[in-house]
Amino acid sequence: MVVRMRHTKSHTKNRRSHHALEKTVFVKCENCKLPKKGHTVCLSCGYYNGKKVLDLIKKIEKKQKKEKAKKAEEK
Repeated sequence: MVVRMRHTKSHTKNRRSHHALEKTVFVKCENCKLPKKGHTVCLSCGYYNGKKVLDLIKKIEKKQKKEKAKKAEEK
């Protein structure tokens, strides 16, 4: 069976021209000056737009507590 309304190669490539991947852009965090992705929370200090959003110390402590409980459970 032949496709009735076939698209030419140039038409297909023209439609797909915007499908290319773009480079990720990094910006400096205002608080700690380390590179981070734009419009995201800094993973090293937890600040976004000059405000503290994440409490990373609590997050790390919770993770360590969970790992200790898991190790104790295995023994």
